[in-house]
Amino acid sequence: MTPMAAQAPEVARPVGDALPPRRRRRTPVWASQRVLKATMAVTGTIMALFVVVHMIGNLKVLAGPEAFNGYAAWLREVAYPLLPHEGLLWAMRLALGACIVLHVAAGITLWRRARGARGPFRRRALPARTIGARSMLVTGALIGVFVLVHILDLTIGRLVAPESFQAPTTSNGELQVSAYHNLVASLSRPGMAVFYSLVMLALALHLAQGLWNVVIDLGATGSRLRKACRAVALAVALAIAVVNGLLPVLICTGVIG
Repeated sequence: MTPMAAQAPEVARPVGDALPPRRRRRTPVWASQRVLKATMAVTGTIMALFVVVHMIGNLKVLAGPEAFNGYAAWLREVAYPLLPHEGLLWAMRLALGACIVLHVAAGITLWRRARGARGPFRRRALPARTIGARSMLVTGALIGVFVLVHILDLTIGRLVAPESFQAPTTSNGELQVSAYHNLVASLSRPGMAVFYSLVMLALALHLAQGLWNVVIDLGATGSRLRKACRAVALAVALAIAVVNGLLPVLICTGVIG
């Protein structure tokens, strides 16, 4: 028998040649999960409050042209002369625009992270999500399209506005607003009426789920508090769907006009 060849001793690798550990890329504080969720919660709440106030203002249309036009004129002149004409209105528009941008950016970032962390496999044994939760991305996109259409239709009066659109004018130093006429002319068109009604349903679904998400993200744990917040979210969503959704119906049937 031949003796086994002696194995050569392993040579220790110099410490200087060791590969440095890969550093995990740190996420900036402003892009952290907590900050993004808080951003969505705060901006979503602000926009929800605006929708509620806007809905209450829309009820003025039931009182007739004078009341609704007066309300629209007041919005343009509120805080004058402390602020310029339409100063507060434009400040509100800019604030809402910033909320929309931040809300959408945070939402897309969280969605992409969740999609990337999920991997190629999906868990099947999960509780069924509500229709509001499943459709948040779709309803959010539809609401974004509606905001653009709404501005073109009733604020700027271009592209999708009715031919009889009347922009605000000044006569003898007084602001003349035709908001009532523009609203009736716009929602008298069947296509716009159907689109408006569908968006109100989508908005109700989005609000019901979104306001509930705010409660979860802010850390509400008590069962009674959660039930109360759930009821408030559903009540707000139902009010939006009914009050705003009835406007096209009342206009198309001649009750308003």
